[in-house]
Amino acid sequence: MVATQSSNLNKTQSLLMIKSFLIWSFTLAVCLLVVGFPLVVLMATVGCLLSIVLQSVMPVSAVLLVAGGLILFNVMAVVFAAGMLTLKGVHPSQVRWLSWLHGEADETQTTVYAACPLTCDVKL
Repeated sequence: MVATQSSNLNKTQSLLMIKSFLIWSFTLAVCLLVVGFPLVVLMATVGCLLSIVLQSVMPVSAVLLVAGGLILFNVMAVVFAAGMLTLKGVHPSQVRWLSWLHGEADETQTTVYAACPLTCDVKL
């Protein structure tokens, strides 16, 4: 009985870690594409210059080598960061700025309609 409960606990814990890792991977990849757009532009510029320089040394595969290296660097950075956050035990639901990921409404924002300043104080 005790061994069965321990096995179920280990399965649950490992599934939670896998779920946390996948959520962190998705979140970090989206943040890299959206928020890190200037970084992506800078990497593309450096990649273009590097492929032009390497074109004289190895004319066949310079562009493929540089593009593959940049993509591999980005994927490995996302996987490494997601792994570190998962191993430290930080779950995405604990992070305050990830409320958009869980569908929680931001309660500090209130809707103000454009006509409200004109009509809200009118007493009939």
